[in-house]
Amino acid sequence: MTGPSEPRDAFDTLRRPHQPIEPDPEFAAELRAALRAAVLAAGGTQMTTTDSRTVGSAARMGSLTPYLPVPDARRAIEFYVAVFGATPLGEPFVMADGTIGHAEVAIGDSVLMLAEEFPEIGHVVAPSGGATLRVEVPDADAAVERAVELGAERIGPVEDRGHGRSGRIRDPFGQRWLVAMTEREPTPEPTYRHGEVGYFTFTVPDDEKAKAFYGSVLGWRFAPGNVPRAWRVEGSGLPESGLWGGQAYAGWKLMYAVDDLAAAADRVRASGGVVRELKDEPYGRTADCVDDQGVEFWLWEE
Repeated sequence: MTGPSEPRDAFDTLRRPHQPIEPDPEFAAELRAALRAAVLAAGGTQMTTTDSRTVGSAARMGSLTPYLPVPDARRAIEFYVAVFGATPLGEPFVMADGTIGHAEVAIGDSVLMLAEEFPEIGHVVAPSGGATLRVEVPDADAAVERAVELGAERIGPVEDRGHGRSGRIRDPFGQRWLVAMTEREPTPEPTYRHGEVGYFTFTVPDDEKAKAFYGSVLGWRFAPGNVPRAWRVEGSGLPESGLWGGQAYAGWKLMYAVDDLAAAADRVRASGGVVRELKDEPYGRTADCVDDQGVEFWLWEE
């Protein structure tokens, strides 16, 4: 016969060694999805908020925004910057295990979202590469070549099938892209009055470094120009501008329209400047000049 039981502390059970168990898989998936949705909606302190006022981008969240799963989000962002001229929007959201839970980049006027693969919520790369995304670039041939250099798979040639020049690739992260040449509407030739700036040229010693820097920082995109190491600049906010590498003078070098080149060159000399070279170009006559404080510029007569 046993005596009456001893009084028990209701918290004794909590003091016993605990044995962790795996949560129900369905519950875990739903919980993680709910947490991720809450994080995305809240836009926490580390979350990208896609506010062009803070990043200087014209990109906006549209009615349809791709959200890509990638096995290595950091490398993917670097790839999209190098190949498509993408601009990171804010800082990516980093999960506790160091993976990227959410990131956004601007490509032109569009936003691309991406994150590491999360199989538990179905966010994974499709075995066949999934849907194809169409992206516009200034030079489809150059973009495809750059992509292949960085590990992408070329899917057929770059060609024009009646809808503009384009090529297809599978990037190193399993995503398929239709890389299309940006279509430009014909614009009337501008006219310039005496003293107005006709062209803006950013002259630098190393054009590749400048392209990488300003492409990353400001989202500029570049297309090949008419002379070696010269590039057309898109997205600078200037009406007509270019980047020219291999130049000793580092800085903006403006081209001013004048009514009479010879008379304007004489005024440069009379004012203490230097006229280094006069040339006949397809677009008119030019004079390469330096002012009395060492600033280089061109004069141009149509």
